[in-house]
Amino acid sequence: MDIYTIIFLALAVFIFLRLRSVLGQRTGSERPPYDRAAPNVVQRTQDNNVVPMPGTVIDQAPLAPSADVAPADRWKGIAEPDTPLAAGLDAIVAQDSSFDPRHFISGARSAYEMIVLAFANGDRRALKDLLSSEVYDSFETVIKDREKHEQKTETRFVSIDKAELVSAEARDRAAQLTVRFVSQMISVTRDKTGAIVDGNPDKVADITDVWTFARDTSSRDPNWKLVGTGSAA
Repeated sequence: MDIYTIIFLALAVFIFLRLRSVLGQRTGSERPPYDRAAPNVVQRTQDNNVVPMPGTVIDQAPLAPSADVAPADRWKGIAEPDTPLAAGLDAIVAQDSSFDPRHFISGARSAYEMIVLAFANGDRRALKDLLSSEVYDSFETVIKDREKHEQKTETRFVSIDKAELVSAEARDRAAQLTVRFVSQMISVTRDKTGAIVDGNPDKVADITDVWTFARDTSSRDPNWKLVGTGSAA
């Protein structure tokens, strides 16, 4: 080889070593990029009442309600004017201009179904993304009890008939929204032999749940998490 070939080879090796030191090497243990659309949302079996969520938890809409909308019409179809609910929504928007209750309700419907099914299936990973630590602990206690007794729960939604806001509050940069869900589902719990210990696989039950979601409006994290659960007749 002539002197020029040797010089070019040396230069190529030098550049390669410099790039390697700056960029590093892949070891095969790196975490993959976070993909908000990766989780597969469980689809409705009999209708399209549930709107798929854009991620694993409820996130914000990209746009806020128009500022030039008359106060009486601002929350039309969501809250009556001059009610505590309307005042609470106003307070949340004052803290977070991107908040859109209609977008929130769509996400809440999907979150409701995902959480109920994840709880029935004992899917801790899914629940951790959707629940506050306190609610997760209470859910996990029930899951552990089922596992201890070698029981499995099967739950299937027939429909989600209603998801409506019943209260809204913003305090110290913390926003809370409470939603009433009215649904129909089939649920049954079986022991390790397949015998039914609770529920009925052939009966559709009418369920009303009242759940509260919250987020820190000062945080860059746009997601809401379930912080409280309850039921109503």
